[in-house]
Amino acid sequence: MSRFIIILFLFPLVSLSYGQGLTAKEIIQKADEKNRGLSSQGEMQMSIIRTDWSRTVNLKVWSKGTDYSLILITAPAKEKGQVFLKRKNEMWNWVPSIDKMIKIPPSMMLQSWMGSDFTNDDLVKQSSIVTDYKHTLLGKETIREVECYKIELIPFPDAPVVWGKIMSWITVDGYNQWKADYYDEDMELVNIENAYAVKRMGDRDIPTRMEVIPVNKKGQKTVLEIIAMTFNKPISEDYFSQQNMKKIK
Repeated sequence: MSRFIIILFLFPLVSLSYGQGLTAKEIIQKADEKNRGLSSQGEMQMSIIRTDWSRTVNLKVWSKGTDYSLILITAPAKEKGQVFLKRKNEMWNWVPSIDKMIKIPPSMMLQSWMGSDFTNDDLVKQSSIVTDYKHTLLGKETIREVECYKIELIPFPDAPVVWGKIMSWITVDGYNQWKADYYDEDMELVNIENAYAVKRMGDRDIPTRMEVIPVNKKGQKTVLEIIAMTFNKPISEDYFSQQNMKKIK
């Protein structure tokens, strides 16, 4: 879950080849599948940085494919034990301090998640990076001394997406998303995401530090760091249930 984990992010289709003969869609798919795997589980730390304060949230995360994810807050003490569940396009929040299960309605999907620069929609990912966008491969560009494929993503007219456009830079060596720019419906740049610190996690090398920077909010950003992650370990769909939300540790 890089944005996500939590985050991992939103992206689909044009038959334009470049370099190794891959289409834009194939490059995006490789990056997405590498970060997601058939399943994943691990630990992360999210730092929310503002001009006059900052806070850190520790997480345990589990996911299966694109339909199921579970997030357990392990720190700080105030939020410890809270659980977020995604099943298909629905999202739930278990708050043990008030013994309450809360369904997050569509009207709240664009609100901030845990006070960060991620939204609830980033977790649920109602849009598909494979089917909701048209991809155009613009060539190659070097970003922070790393050669990348530069890909433009424009949503199809009826796609249920948040962004008006995404520019994505995928590393030529390794197919990691190294940078992404997110634009609103008026084509104004809203967020910049940068990835750093490629390390071995399980059976693959992936960026382990992601920074999301809101363009018009000076001094503000959210940093998501992967502490540990394993991929493709069998996990049942039953694990992602409201009953398990109350028991998971």
